[in-house]
Amino acid sequence: MSSDPIREGGIEAPTRHPINWRDPEFFDEEKLFTELGRVYDICHGCRRCVSLCQAFPTLFDLVDKSPTLEIDGVEKSDYWKVVDHCYLCDLCYMTKCPYVPPHEWNVDFPHLMLRAKASRFQKKGASRRDRLLTSTDTIGRLAGIPIVVNTVNTANRSTTGRKLLERVLGVHKDALLPKYHARTLRRRMRNHKVLTVSPTATETTRGKVALFATCYGNFNQPEIVENLVAVLEHNQIPVTLVSKERCCAMPKLDLGDLKAVAKALEINQPPLVELMNDGWDIIAPIPSCVLMFKQELPLLFPEDQDLARLRKHWFDPFEYLSLRHREGLLDTNFQNPLGKVAYHAACHQRVQNIGPRTRDLLQLVPGTEVITIERCSGHDGTYAVKNETHGASMRIARPVIEKINRARPDHYGSDCPIAAQQFQNGLADGSTPEHPISLLRLAYGI
Repeated sequence: MSSDPIREGGIEAPTRHPINWRDPEFFDEEKLFTELGRVYDICHGCRRCVSLCQAFPTLFDLVDKSPTLEIDGVEKSDYWKVVDHCYLCDLCYMTKCPYVPPHEWNVDFPHLMLRAKASRFQKKGASRRDRLLTSTDTIGRLAGIPIVVNTVNTANRSTTGRKLLERVLGVHKDALLPKYHARTLRRRMRNHKVLTVSPTATETTRGKVALFATCYGNFNQPEIVENLVAVLEHNQIPVTLVSKERCCAMPKLDLGDLKAVAKALEINQPPLVELMNDGWDIIAPIPSCVLMFKQELPLLFPEDQDLARLRKHWFDPFEYLSLRHREGLLDTNFQNPLGKVAYHAACHQRVQNIGPRTRDLLQLVPGTEVITIERCSGHDGTYAVKNETHGASMRIARPVIEKINRARPDHYGSDCPIAAQQFQNGLADGSTPEHPISLLRLAYGI
């Protein structure tokens, strides 16, 4: 096979192989370390991804400090230091690496890191802290209990509470933690009535939407989902909630707990398939949750035909609105200018290959200038809050924070609300980020 990915006058798009995690060899440590050494050697010889995250500088430092100045001089036990800094953002695969399939070298760095995480989890499990931090539904339900929620939110904002949390659980005292709500999104929408309009279907959209609220949208920032509902209904799109849902399991994927991922899918899939069969499209307000159903889950369960069908009906909010706009079905009668908007394009949205839909729609608003920032926030949900990686996460976010500072925008935010939280933490000026869908509602004046 030629190492040149150019075929018959065209350039082949990167392709993803299914993740064969049910094969015992997937967890074979000797085979894993052989593959880690092979890929690390290729990455060392290339170094294009040095600016993406902390995983690659860690790898290159290990090589540069080794006796041979090559990967064979790095202790195998140090391979894990690279794995610990990968949070599966997927940017190296989708935006930087020249050796991804169909190249014969077949480099898929993120999924190799996933294999390493899964192998370690199967052998050693995870710490109490990591299991807790990735159990987002459990935390949300407990923290959202009336009265308890006030105590939790107060403790998360107090110096004493944060020092205690750092000492007992290993959550960095300077990491900004999300707020919890007793009035969750599901409680707020308990009496929601679906619009009684005839959906206008197109070749790409069906014109009625079921919302997968996500654990974050339900427990932490329900106002984002409420604003999404308002924008969709303003455009005459009937909206309902998925009847039953669990976390999409992206946090468990990052932990390497693939059995927990499978269990979450078993719970989530039946009501989603029922809605799909009844003619509903599905939107999730968090890019990571969309990516799970569009990419990661289909690769983990390639034989699941219902999942393959679901993939075609899952949408990012701005992807969906853009498709409606393309068909002339989006209301562009905006009432309020937004001024200057510093907009961060979230990694898990960028790697979906849907294009800059959020930017394009915000720029439709008269009197609006959108400054797009395409750098990682370094948050990852858990990476930014752990004692051992908080500092690295803030360094990764620094270029974005500096660009926001220089822009002096009227608004700033990201499709990923936890990325926006990271910028709020770094700015430390009392400002509050605003989700792009919230800005769109503001522009509509609804």
